[in-house]
Amino acid sequence: NRRKKKGDSILENPSIPNPFPELCCSPFASVLSASLLPKATSRKKQVIKVYSEDDTSRALEVPSDITARDVCQLLILKNHYVDDHSWTLFEQLPHTGLGRAIEDHELVMEVQSNWVMEEETKLYFRKNYAKYEFFKNPLSFFPDHMISFPSETSAALSHSGILQMFLSSSTYPEIHGYLHAKEQGKKSWKKLYFLLRRSGLYFSTKGTSKEPRHLQFFCEFSNSDMYMSLTGKKISGAPTNYGFCFKPNKSGGTRDLKQLCADDEQSRTCWMTAIRLLKYGMQLYQNYMQPYQGRSGCSPLNITPMRSISENSLVAMDFSGHRSRIIENPTEALSVAVEEGLAWRRRGCLRLNSHGSPIAMSNMGMSIHRSQSWFHHKISREEAQRLILQHGLVDGVFLVRDSQSNPKTFVLSLSHGLKIKHFQIVPLEDDGKLFYTLDDGHTRFTDLIQLVEFYQLNKGVLPCKLKHYCARIAL
Repeated sequence: NRRKKKGDSILENPSIPNPFPELCCSPFASVLSASLLPKATSRKKQVIKVYSEDDTSRALEVPSDITARDVCQLLILKNHYVDDHSWTLFEQLPHTGLGRAIEDHELVMEVQSNWVMEEETKLYFRKNYAKYEFFKNPLSFFPDHMISFPSETSAALSHSGILQMFLSSSTYPEIHGYLHAKEQGKKSWKKLYFLLRRSGLYFSTKGTSKEPRHLQFFCEFSNSDMYMSLTGKKISGAPTNYGFCFKPNKSGGTRDLKQLCADDEQSRTCWMTAIRLLKYGMQLYQNYMQPYQGRSGCSPLNITPMRSISENSLVAMDFSGHRSRIIENPTEALSVAVEEGLAWRRRGCLRLNSHGSPIAMSNMGMSIHRSQSWFHHKISREEAQRLILQHGLVDGVFLVRDSQSNPKTFVLSLSHGLKIKHFQIVPLEDDGKLFYTLDDGHTRFTDLIQLVEFYQLNKGVLPCKLKHYCARIAL
């Protein structure tokens, strides 16, 4: 609110013209105003350190009232990344094995003010494809057996109807089900029936009874943040790998944590999504809609990714004829790009080695995938699952890695239906040529790049197409 009032005197007073109208209507206005506008020099600045997946880091001097979204936009511009609205700041506590995606509207300095020195907390810049996925497909996030509606509400609600109830100030659906709770000051866990209501989280002292006399208050969320357990059973001794907890602001260590554990990923996702909606309400919807606001004719649920400023300056050109021409049709530009990529690969297959002999495709196929962002060399199954989980359990999130059990094979790790599945990529030799296959040789590929490109366009034997790859970006 403080930031808004500062600008009101300039932007809303008709007697004073706005000297920077083009910046105010830009989707990058918040970032540009923080670094380019003259008035920004008078604002107090601080230095923050942000890490990437490969543990490279970057120090940024930012205003003290900068939001998480603005930090992401700043890093997108500095690194020339494509802005597909999935970038996020992630707060990670290595000592306790906890982490959370910082909401776009949160002030980064307020988040850091809750840190304690001994925790060695870090900020990470990474993709989170599941950040607002529940706005697009709420029915998959709230299974029927875990949600109850007010008695006057129809049982059959549309997608928008469920969201309107969550965002309404007068009504709120009730989330209920069993959770394992860590007893305070003990190592033991107890399975209890929990209920989430607008007033907070409760558990029943008598089975599944919802009578007020049997409900005991567990916690509320205004003065605490919700974290996901990234280490599973290792640190807390939880009965399953689907843990989450509530950490009071400025608490020290694990003694103040209220730890819970679900029986499966769908249950944990439902609880955590409902609690986010309960805590932030309409602010989440505003965060989700912000990139699309001010663009006429654009549907927030079906929109092409917006590119950074530097990438918007690039123009698709066609040099196939006698004279070059600009390609204005996006579909044609994409088709030309694909054809050029295939031609580049064909030329690459015939490039000469140091002795002047052509390099065979079968030999190149052994290592050509190493340069791809979706390939992760020598990571374990557990590391792959953690990486996909941090990128969001959205259908189609994937990576390719070396197999630990068989050195000659590879593994495709894929998210589908809130589960992570692993598919073995087997090499085959036929007539002196090496191929790769996912379906016992029915479909063969000369290298892993060709395999990934095929399954990005075709589902084949997989439960869904490959959509988002997990990459270890560098800052």
